[in-house]
Amino acid sequence: MTAPSGIGDLPLPRWAYVPGVSEKSGADYETLSQVSALVPPRFGGYVPARHPALRYGLTLNDRGYFWEAQEILEAVWAAAPQGGRERILLRACILIATANLRLRMQKSHVAARLLGEALGELEALRNAGGEGFADWFPVAALAALVKAKLERPQLAKTDCVAFAVAGRT
Repeated sequence: MTAPSGIGDLPLPRWAYVPGVSEKSGADYETLSQVSALVPPRFGGYVPARHPALRYGLTLNDRGYFWEAQEILEAVWAAAPQGGRERILLRACILIATANLRLRMQKSHVAARLLGEALGELEALRNAGGEGFADWFPVAALAALVKAKLERPQLAKTDCVAFAVAGRT
C-alpha cells in the first residue's frame, strides 16, 4: 500500500504495531527503515516543512499508525537543531502520537497526561518566530484541538488527535 500524496511513493507499514496487543511479532521495521534513512544526521538551521520523513511521520499518526509515527518523528527530532522551535513542536507531535497510542491501548489517564504535556509545548510556541516546520504548522489550531480533548470528562479510543484536522480549523 502506498501513502497518500504529499509523501511520495513511500509505503505505509504493513500493519499498525501496538505493544502488547499486536498479533504480529513486532513493528514493520523494514518499511520504517526506508523512511528513517531519509533523515540527515543534522538539519541545518531548521527542519524543512516539506521534508518527506516529517510529512510521513505526521501522515502515519493521522492514518492510525501511532507507534510508527512516534518512531519516525523521534528520528526527525533527533536531527533537528538544538534549541530550535522545530524541536519543541516535534516533541509535542511525538507526545500526541504517544497519547493516541495509549488511547488505542485504553490507557486514557496516561493519554490525558501526555496530551497535557503536548499542550504545554504547543503553548510555548505561540509567540516565537523562526523558519521551517514550526512556521508552517498550525500550532494554535492544534493547541485548541488538544485543549478541547482535555476538557472532556474522560478520553475514549475515538479521541485521537489528528494533525491534519488542526490544519482545517
